[in-house]
Amino acid sequence: MLSWKDIIHFSTKGNPKPDRRVEKTESEWRELLSPEQFRITRKKGTEAPHTGALCSIYEAGKYNCICCGTPLFDSTIKFNSGTGWPSFTQPIKENAIKYEKDSSFGMIRVEVMCNTCDAHLGHVFPDGPKPSGLRYCINSESMQLQKQDSDSKMEKIED
Repeated sequence: MLSWKDIIHFSTKGNPKPDRRVEKTESEWRELLSPEQFRITRKKGTEAPHTGALCSIYEAGKYNCICCGTPLFDSTIKFNSGTGWPSFTQPIKENAIKYEKDSSFGMIRVEVMCNTCDAHLGHVFPDGPKPSGLRYCINSESMQLQKQDSDSKMEKIED
């Protein structure tokens, strides 16, 4: 289980190596994504709080990167943080997420990105529930829910 100390280490000393890399040009990303998905994932945007389609969904499944399909979070570690964005306590795997120090807007935060394609996802904070104490605050537009049905098959849920 990752801790805040691990997050700070990754953001200052280097991230875990991803299982694979996906790299595309800006025009290729524009063709694949909606304008809002592109603004958030490729230009480090943020959706307005309480507007994301995945904020109030708590169905079983995996939350995958909208850009490259990499599994990022599992529904079992999603919680209602009251912040207006989907929140998770841990990534699905240690190397699924990339961490970078973000000092934009006069704040110091830790940005989280897909470690496979560098898509901006949101930020992580040390004010989450126990046992990790982490709160990954993620834009709905940066993910798609691959819903798990009762037969343990997965189906994609898109906006």
